[in-house]
Amino acid sequence: MSYYQWLGDMNYMAEEAEVVDFVDEMDGGAAGGVEDVEVNEYDLLTKATDTSSGQARNGQDIQGIPWERLNITREKYRLTRLEQYKNYENIPLSGEAVDKECKQMEKGGNYYEFFHNTRSVKPTILHFQLRNLVWATSKHDVYLVSNYSVMHWSSISGNLSEVINFAGHVAPSEKHAGSLLEGFTQTQISTIAVKDNFLVAGGFQGELTCKVS
Repeated sequence: MSYYQWLGDMNYMAEEAEVVDFVDEMDGGAAGGVEDVEVNEYDLLTKATDTSSGQARNGQDIQGIPWERLNITREKYRLTRLEQYKNYENIPLSGEAVDKECKQMEKGGNYYEFFHNTRSVKPTILHFQLRNLVWATSKHDVYLVSNYSVMHWSSISGNLSEVINFAGHVAPSEKHAGSLLEGFTQTQISTIAVKDNFLVAGGFQGELTCKVS
């Protein structure tokens, strides 16, 4: 789950006066402004430890949310959210139109089995409509954008490593037709693609950077 999506969920719960008390309790006092509450809510999630498949089978929440400390169960909150939360749509009623055209499948099938959830890997999404900022090249290799960096994480080793950092000055190592030899500075990444050790990253201002690892 992304940072913004989780904040949206927790803000929704705060409207029901469930999360605010929990944040205050963890902080040892009343929360400050709205921004402080959001940061504290995010910290609560990221401070939680990883969740293994064994822990999940024993009843631990796979996202690390301490439902036992809230005045609402996961099932009740999920049901309420499905009934009341409205997703953003560029085209009004587009979701309902698709539901009418597409074949409805029976629910209840077990298509995936939970394996592991880590909270040491923190992708950052600058806008909720952005896509292709998380890229899986195998069952255990994931590339993601975190702040100004493209990171690689291995689910086997648990190692998180930096592939390229756009916070400073990035310039091409080879001369090619059309390359901007002076390079870029503080490039905000809007999309990435990775395959066969070849990384392509695009920026908000039309920047295009390629790297072979």
